[in-house]
Order: sequence, then C-alpha cells, then structure tokens
Amino acid sequence: MNETWIQDPDIAGQLEAAATAQERFQIMYTVLRDRISMLVYPPGMQLSEEVLAGEFGVSRSPLRKALQILEADGLVLSQQGVGTLVTDVDLDELAQVYQLRMELNELTGRLSPSRADDNLKALFGTMRLRAESLRAAPDRQAFARLNIDFFHSFQLLTDNQPLRDISEKLFYRTCRIWLTLIPDRDLSTEVVIFSDEILAIADAVAVGDMGAAAHIRRAHLSMGLKRLTEMRKAECPQAG
Repeated sequence: MNETWIQDPDIAGQLEAAATAQERFQIMYTVLRDRISMLVYPPGMQLSEEVLAGEFGVSRSPLRKALQILEADGLVLSQQGVGTLVTDVDLDELAQVYQLRMELNELTGRLSPSRADDNLKALFGTMRLRAESLRAAPDRQAFARLNIDFFHSFQLLTDNQPLRDISEKLFYRTCRIWLTLIPDRDLSTEVVIFSDEILAIADAVAVGDMGAAAHIRRAHLSMGLKRLTEMRKAECPQAG
C-alpha cells in the first residue's frame, strides 16, 4: 500500500463530517477509485482489506461492498486465495469503450443541455487556470488529477442523469490508459494538447454553446485514441 495516502487528514475530515453511512461509503469508494485511476494503486497491486479498513475506520463489510462495486466497474478483480488485485490496463480491450465514450459526448450537447450560468462559467474559468498552470509545469499526477476533475466539470454540461451515470462508468474504465502508456518524453506534448482542449471548451461554455463544447470533446477523444494506439504500436511493434 502507498503509505503517503494513509491517514490522509482531508479524507479523515470528510469521513468524520459525513452525516450518514451512505455518505461515508461514497467517500471511501471515490477515494479508492481515484487512487486506482491515478495509479497510486498500480495494475497488479494487491489491496489489503485490513489496511484499508483501518485507514477508513470502518469494518470490512462496507469496505467489501466498495470493492465489489469497483470490481463491477472493472477496476479490481477478486481472486480466491489471492485477494483483491487492481486490474491491468489493456488498450485493445478498452478501445470499444473509448469509442462509445466518443459517441456519448455528442449527446451531451443535445440531451438536456445545461444553462451556462455564472457558476458554470466560473468553474470552467478555474479549469482554464489549472490547464495553463499545468502547461507551464507538466506533471504526471497533476495531469491525472486535472483529467478527472475536468471530466466531472464536463458532466455538468448536461442535466440528463442517465447519460451522466453511463459516462462516468466508462470514463473510469479508460482514464488509466493515459498514465500507463504516455512515455515521460511525451508528457509535455500531451499536456499541451489537453490544455488546448480545456481552453477551447471553456470558450464554448463562456458563450453558452454546449453543442460546440460536446463536438470539441468528441474530436479530442477521437484524436487521443489514435495517439494512444500509435504509442502502443511504438512500444509493442508486434501489436501493429
């Protein structure tokens, strides 16, 4: 287990402030999902129920429930006699999921698009500032964190909850691909491309054009999948 996350004061504070068992469960599930998505828990790592239950201050029952949902999400795998392991990332297996995400993004601009109020514009203004900061100082963990936070910001462009729910499941199935496949030498290039996407979408939100924001997002997902495929071919020529 990565000890830098153990006894995180912010997480401990959130758990203490949670009013219900369901809220505490959601915090625990979200923290575990984010750690897997940011490769704090890398593929193949065994997750200790004892350590995690101690960290979150819960019994193993709610923890196992969270792990069961993560298994349904495709992020962990429970093996008898082995325990719970973080799943591998395989671009071939996830390519179709990525393609479905592209099509769903088109729907964001058409199904119950949100109104671009001041709060939404301010949120994307913050995303713009973070993108510019990352561009000035590329960092893998900051890239991963912004990728997750920007996804959840983009989710607010539609009020269609079923679309949000499906999109969220698919996002977390695929978001680890980037950290896994991007070589360090290419990180700065990917940061520039990602920040350009954020800036363009922020511009669209600023004028209330959710359709344009959705088209920009889909186009970048399509180009991203092509780049990921090329990266994989470069690392494993036999894959081509």
